[in-house]
Amino acid sequence: MDLTICILDKAGTITCMASLIIASVCLSLAFAAPSINEHKTASNTEDVTFLMPGVQPKIEDTYLCIPMKTSDIPRYIVGFQPHANMEISHHMLLYGCETPGSDQPVWNCGEMATKGGDYHKGPVCGSGAKILYAWAMDAPALSLPKDVGFKVGDDTGVNYLVLQVHYKNVKPFLPPRNEKDSSGIVLSMTNVPQARRAGVYLLGTSGYIPSKTTTYMETMCTFDNDFNVHPFAFRTHAHMLGQVTSGYRIRDGQWTEIGRKSPQLPQMFYNATTPGLVIQKGDILAARCTMKNNLDRDVMIGSTQNDEMCNFYMMYYTEGGDKIMPETYCFSAGPPQYYWQKDARMEDSLPNRPSTISVVPGTDEVLMQNAEPGLYADENKSGEQYEAIYDVKGADMNLDPSVLDPLELDRLLEYLKSRGPRAYDEDYY
Repeated sequence: MDLTICILDKAGTITCMASLIIASVCLSLAFAAPSINEHKTASNTEDVTFLMPGVQPKIEDTYLCIPMKTSDIPRYIVGFQPHANMEISHHMLLYGCETPGSDQPVWNCGEMATKGGDYHKGPVCGSGAKILYAWAMDAPALSLPKDVGFKVGDDTGVNYLVLQVHYKNVKPFLPPRNEKDSSGIVLSMTNVPQARRAGVYLLGTSGYIPSKTTTYMETMCTFDNDFNVHPFAFRTHAHMLGQVTSGYRIRDGQWTEIGRKSPQLPQMFYNATTPGLVIQKGDILAARCTMKNNLDRDVMIGSTQNDEMCNFYMMYYTEGGDKIMPETYCFSAGPPQYYWQKDARMEDSLPNRPSTISVVPGTDEVLMQNAEPGLYADENKSGEQYEAIYDVKGADMNLDPSVLDPLELDRLLEYLKSRGPRAYDEDYY
């Protein structure tokens, strides 16, 4: 369970509490663009151990934090080796902070979560929170692409690293066992400057999923920086109701997929599905979580295992210079207050949206929302709508696909996939 929570109050104000989780992965694809796990271990890196100091949380859903002061010279984190057990730890999260949330060696940093316990309470960061890494579901180690690193120390504003661990099972720490926990991370760090500086951006929502419905939870924000960013990995996160989570760059009304995955699979970082993608000023970043609630109760977005979450994480780098996105998240009020279709800024883009947004990869079923009758009635695009364009007598079957613009090519491919094999006779030529 991730902990970045945005709450819509009765006055209509959205308040975001800066905590999120990014699980790791050892996935490497043969793309020309940088892909995760290229870095490997180099002779100029050293391992820095960052572990809980034998803690004994006594209450389920306790969140504990510990700090580590960074160096006065810039250093770069290029890899993360987790040391934890998913049967005990629901997630671990590594923050970069300007100041830590407490002056204690260990503190309860669950914010909205567990009350009581033996530890002083405080936020994760006192100021300047930035997400660097997180772990969940026994995810393996993460190595960043070659020449990519998270810059910490010096004048970066990351004066401290703070490790947060969410304990979902505390039975081993109670009598008669009375065990102690040392979950944590071994960081691969180097003093060698990295040409590409890494960052993480989160898209998510507040809202709720009504009982016995399929619901779309959507968000969007405009990228308004004067420098470009390059997404190279993505991660999806939801709890038990999440079916598929998808993220996109929208430019001039045209959609390009950053990533799409079922959150019921290992919630690791995967290589971006569009290698070499660039995000520039004026682009829109958008995400949707498709939720299916078969329960007899509504389920709210929240911080406990009985709540839900809608998160799409984009890991990116910037070329040269020393910039990362000043924004760390993009949240909407979520349903029933917010949908793309209710947002005037999306009016020109929605007609071109991909037909696969709510399709779990590896399947061909469009998961239709029914929480709001009539909303997205055209979502289930079938091949029939393209019959008049492509499947006509006299069609040029030798057409070079390279002459088609990206949207038209996408539509053609979707049509061909939906129609399946078909035999033609002489009447068609």
